[in-house]
Amino acid sequence: MNEEFKKMVIDALRRGEDLPREWARELFPPEKREYELVYYGKDREEDIIADTMAVPLQPVSTFGKNGETWHNMLIFGDNLQAMKTLLFMKDKGQLVNADGTPGIRLIYIDPPFATKQEFRGSKDQKAYQDKIAGAMFVEFLRKRLVLLKELLSDDGSIFVHMDMRKQHYVKLVLDELFGENSFINEIIWKRTFSHGDMGQGAEHLGRLHDVILFYRKSASTKLNTVYTPYSEKYLQDFYKYSDPDGRRYRLVSLLGPGGASKGNPHYEFMGVTRYWVHSKEKMEDLRKKRLIVQTKPGAVPQKKRYLNEAPGVPLQDIWTDISPIQGGALEKFDYPTQKPEHLLERIILTGSNEDDLVFDAFAGSGTTLAVAEKLGRRWIGIDCGKLAIYTVQKRMLNLKTGIGNKGKPINPKPFTLYNAGLYDFSKLKQLPWADWRFFALQLFGCKDEPHAIGGLALDGKIKGASVLVFNHVAQPGRRIDEETIRDIHSAIVKKIGRKFFIIAPRGVFDFQQDYIDLDSVRYYALRIPYSVINELHHRDFSALQQPNDETAVNETVDAVGFDFIQPPRIEWTVSVKKRKGQLFDEACLKIKQFESRARLRGEDTRGGLETLSMLMLDLDYDGKVFDLDAVYYAHQLEADEWQAWFPTENVGENIMVVFIDIYGNEARDLISRKKLGIHAPKKKSSKPKGKARQ
Repeated sequence: MNEEFKKMVIDALRRGEDLPREWARELFPPEKREYELVYYGKDREEDIIADTMAVPLQPVSTFGKNGETWHNMLIFGDNLQAMKTLLFMKDKGQLVNADGTPGIRLIYIDPPFATKQEFRGSKDQKAYQDKIAGAMFVEFLRKRLVLLKELLSDDGSIFVHMDMRKQHYVKLVLDELFGENSFINEIIWKRTFSHGDMGQGAEHLGRLHDVILFYRKSASTKLNTVYTPYSEKYLQDFYKYSDPDGRRYRLVSLLGPGGASKGNPHYEFMGVTRYWVHSKEKMEDLRKKRLIVQTKPGAVPQKKRYLNEAPGVPLQDIWTDISPIQGGALEKFDYPTQKPEHLLERIILTGSNEDDLVFDAFAGSGTTLAVAEKLGRRWIGIDCGKLAIYTVQKRMLNLKTGIGNKGKPINPKPFTLYNAGLYDFSKLKQLPWADWRFFALQLFGCKDEPHAIGGLALDGKIKGASVLVFNHVAQPGRRIDEETIRDIHSAIVKKIGRKFFIIAPRGVFDFQQDYIDLDSVRYYALRIPYSVINELHHRDFSALQQPNDETAVNETVDAVGFDFIQPPRIEWTVSVKKRKGQLFDEACLKIKQFESRARLRGEDTRGGLETLSMLMLDLDYDGKVFDLDAVYYAHQLEADEWQAWFPTENVGENIMVVFIDIYGNEARDLISRKKLGIHAPKKKSSKPKGKARQ
């Protein structure tokens, strides 16, 4: 660092200005490595952690009784921002494993592969085509791996599920983050059958496998030994003997390895003198129990080892015994890229114990969470898609005891659905003052740091500048106008720097501009339900994006900042009639008009049908929990003149309809049997549903 640059830094600090971001590499030069993956747009680990915005978690619904100290967490939002909040929870001791170790014991992620490879989803459509490729995808995933590493307990482990096209880049990233010595295994999972992916015209060999990269956080990571069943050939070759009662066994050696040098006893037994593994008394005891076999006189005696006493083969790194989910499987939820429960069972058993924390940052259909629940682990799942959230909710409320969703129904332990980055302002307004204050500080990334200047009580700081959270509860009807700002200015101007922030409900402010300048101080108005001042952030805010096509369900999403729910406006009709070419009546919901509203980069926007993401139906709504039965993507609806058809025989007393726009906003409505004109009562479904507190 030269003297001129040092002077520039000192002068900027004296003026109370933020240092330009481009100075970071000069101030904090990157660590020198023997080798690393280099590409455009690669940020330092420290910058990723520092610059990621932590967004508050707003409870939406709690399923089950919540009297326990911990309840499992399902989070809707961008996983990077939500993980920054989880990292704060870890620091506060709120994420703890069964043995008291802070952090998450096991992480499994199945991120989008960014390969543009086509998979088959339900109805023979493509499951997804990832749009982020090359360096952009690597950095997208690397940012999340940086936070995931911080969230792990010191003795935790992580499994990263990839395909063969990007796994070598991701392995280099993991080697950089965790250290090459922390690499445990490259697991090969044969995910499809031999005929599944043969190249046209010998373009390539059949692509049959995925790769799961397995890393530990440190040398203190302990793994459980997991066994797999013996193959039929192995059983035929080795367990080829049977007792009269049918118990199968094999014969194992009783000879003492190493002889006298290892201290093995030397004596005669059943006419054979050798070094033995047991004492003579022990051998006689085994013979009395009929566990010793001498195949012929003079042969070396051997011991019986029964098949039911053998745990199996210790887990290897090539997995060919777990089939993909078939069409009629009980665990199938028609979610693109869903993984089988047996795959996650093996992973969770290897890296965690009962009551440990298991985390999936790309929850998808919820396989990780469902298996964690069945195996007695606690869990956290995040996904940015509403389809994923409702699929997981349905799945967790309809669990069966067995892996593969077989057996008797079970009630899950309590879990809460949270919003992270998209909030319901109507619920925020109902919060007590202390909770409102806490949420407001979190929302804008402020430190909770009460202090006073000139007799004025202040609540926190943001980038060193003071923050006042206006107490609208204690001062109902009071307004904040330019005169209020001048009063504050006259009281504290000599004791603050160049910036001051006021957080309050939007309706409390009597001026529209984002800030007011008085002398050398800029007073910022941070409004709730919405306020984005882009100059305070390194990146423009961007909204979550929901798919309007099944091929886009697993696209990578990199949302920044927060927004507030603005339900779309819809005009629609519903009727019962015959579809063209069909013999029987069906129910038909027709969308006549659709209007979404959102704030994008600080601007109010409105959109029409092009901003519809999907329509979801619960055909037998119980009045408490939305239990997803059918999904219609916008591209499907458009192809059918914006109509959704469904059979009347599946309709209960009420249907819940959920319209979702591409920003994650939703509007709900009920359709009664009477409105449809269906009078014959339908037998109430016996499927279990959880109880939710809304």
